Amino acid sequence: MIGGVFVVGALHLDVVVGAPHLPAIDETVIGQSVDCRFGGKGGNQAVAAARFGASTAMAGRVGSDQFGRQLLKELDGAGVDRTQVVVSDGKSGMSVAIVDSSGEYGAVIVSGANSAIDGQMINVPESAGVVLLQNEIPEAANVAVARQAGKQRTVILNAAPAHQVCPELLDRVDLLIVNRCEAEQLTGTRGAEMPEKLAALGPPAVIATLGADGLILVRRDENDLRLTANPVPVVSTHGAGDAFVGALAAEMARGKALESALEFAQSAAAIHVSRKVENRNRIGRREVLAFMNDS
Repeated sequence: MIGGVFVVGALHLDVVVGAPHLPAIDETVIGQSVDCRFGGKGGNQAVAAARFGASTAMAGRVGSDQFGRQLLKELDGAGVDRTQVVVSDGKSGMSVAIVDSSGEYGAVIVSGANSAIDGQMINVPESAGVVLLQNEIPEAANVAVARQAGKQRTVILNAAPAHQVCPELLDRVDLLIVNRCEAEQLTGTRGAEMPEKLAALGPPAVIATLGADGLILVRRDENDLRLTANPVPVVSTHGAGDAFVGALAAEMARGKALESALEFAQSAAAIHVSRKVENRNRIGRREVLAFMNDS
């Protein structure tokens, strides 16, 4: 179905710290920088989908604090319809991420208002062709939205952070997206049998993004598809997964075939990791298409 993208997910204020390496237990590391950014997988993916040309709406929840107002302002600036983003008493969600000198990172999330998202109060827009979910909100909310989406829409679950997903949700998902770490946690393996175990999770298609090693697409009754990564200098991988998922959803909402949408999304993520943070919001569909033509 061709239509817009509807994202149900978390909104966070991200505190991002630059450091030479991630601290070990009992270790104190001298940081090099600190920055506060718009975040949450739902928010990031909604903004990315809008930036890559999709008519995008979001459902979520923020607190009645300064951070919540800042998050809503970012959605407005990106052109995301936030009619179903609720402002509630209490604090907005936050995360703290530490990015090391190689661009890799680790993060801690405090859900705040996101933990009160109620799927029964969410209405999937008739115009939505793609419904995008993640694991940063209560699973019951994801199940309720997936039920409402039905078979006439493409339901994508980005299973991040990784945890075991209930069978009903997996049955209602058309496309499951995980990164290497999440794939290992869900399948219990990192070896050659991983594709087979990913396929056994249930959804008709599963994508595992593998960083510098590209990605693998596993589909029911079809051969696996592997795409190599685009070689680019890495500034930071923080947010790359959300850029990938948002770009993929935007292309699928345009009616593009999954393989074509994957190539676009992988190129979008490559540009994302090669850019300084302050320049990432300028990346658009035209630039990604030009990058693909030059690659």
